[in-house]
Amino acid sequence: RQRDRTVGVHIHIPVLFQNGHGSADAGFGKAQLFSHIDSPNEGAILREDIDGFQIHLARLVNCHRNLQKTGVLLIITQASDKRHFFLSTKSIAILEMASLDILNALGVGDRVVGTASTRLEYLQDYINDEIANLGTIKEADLEAVMACEPDVIFISGRLSSSYDALSEIAPVVFLATDTELGIVESVRRNAATIASMFGLEDQVDELMAGFDARIQALQAVSEGQAAIVGMYTSGSFNVLGNDGRCSIIGVEAGFENIGVDANIDTSTHGNEASFEFLVEKAPDYIFVMDRDAAIGTDSAQLAQDIMENELVMGNEAYKNGHLVYLAHPAVWYTAEGGITALDLMLQDLENDLLG
Repeated sequence: RQRDRTVGVHIHIPVLFQNGHGSADAGFGKAQLFSHIDSPNEGAILREDIDGFQIHLARLVNCHRNLQKTGVLLIITQASDKRHFFLSTKSIAILEMASLDILNALGVGDRVVGTASTRLEYLQDYINDEIANLGTIKEADLEAVMACEPDVIFISGRLSSSYDALSEIAPVVFLATDTELGIVESVRRNAATIASMFGLEDQVDELMAGFDARIQALQAVSEGQAAIVGMYTSGSFNVLGNDGRCSIIGVEAGFENIGVDANIDTSTHGNEASFEFLVEKAPDYIFVMDRDAAIGTDSAQLAQDIMENELVMGNEAYKNGHLVYLAHPAVWYTAEGGITALDLMLQDLENDLLG
């Protein structure tokens, strides 16, 4: 609840603390409660221990200075039932595309003052001379971010090493997808979080309408079907499990993902597998995400040129037309977690699986 637009807030929200000086650090474990903040000048903070809050993202660095500078108190919790409280966010810096996707869907993209570069066609309206170029989703231009004077900065895990530096400029929000929760539900929760910043919570249900039914339609096809999900990169095929990219195929669409049982770390770029592995496992489906195409690697061979070799073409998945190339690799690789991104990802599956 905002008591004074320029002075401070009265707020009740859980946040993970590592010290008693107003700095909260993202992580998991025992949380404490920001039970009362009257104003940045008074700085009355009462803390109360609370167990059981699994905080995916929560950090307020030097809360008094940030409140004085922007009038924004930004604390996010993902896993608890406590909701999110935000105040004025008139200028937004974007360093990750899923949040920009959601902001665009909510109709508040006009508040974006700077963004990282992107190849995504549906976000090209934000790549222009009037919106500052803030670098890339992997490397922020800190001077450009500072120059655009944002009230809030959105980042992804790719910029975790820049968290402290960015937090010196403005409060930082990191909204992640949770593969155990599922991509659809993660998008729903993240959209609700962002919508709450602008009082637009009532739009979320409409924006998410239809996704659950589309997942159910895919599940009807996937029942009893085993799949290998992989990422093609630099001539190699890396197997992906249900703990990272493309997890929607196994977690929600319902395919039995062979990569889950491969006893390998598959959470980031997957684990390189030989084509003999594909023959040995004999999946019903093979899904391929072309990372080189996603990031525009110069002179890279097309995934299809490498994948369709003698070994793979002898597999029943290929013979049955079940070798699926995900048509929007840049979305799967750089923007998973956005509303438009989710729509396109489901389209990629639907076009091959549902005809």
